[in-house]
Amino acid sequence: MARLYVDGDQLVVHLSWWEKVAARRKGPRVPLAAVADVAVVTDWWRPLRGRRIRGTLVPSVRCVGTWRHVTGQDFVAIRARDLRVVRVELRPPSPYDRISVSDPGADETAAALRSALTALAGRPAAPRA
Repeated sequence: MARLYVDGDQLVVHLSWWEKVAARRKGPRVPLAAVADVAVVTDWWRPLRGRRIRGTLVPSVRCVGTWRHVTGQDFVAIRARDLRVVRVELRPPSPYDRISVSDPGADETAAALRSALTALAGRPAAPRA
């Protein structure tokens, strides 16, 4: 099962081995500074937009991979039976506009991400050379 977690200053999507096969890639890593918003969506299908360009889609069961839409692309790892999805809105330099991952503990995951964002915002900026 896919999981979102913070590793240092990176947001990581960890995929199981079969999800990596289905997505045809490893889980993405994006800078934590690129996270604009974190939300929990109760309707699993709402985060899906555009069309699948790489990955696997089993209608009403599972969506894993990259989806392209008018403004860019999203990474999704959604199981319909979990119903709750953590949706992370991103800004450049992320290669994605949104990452959406099913999570039975969606509220706890979203709270941990928000906490990491707050900690990141409280850190002093790195000195420039």
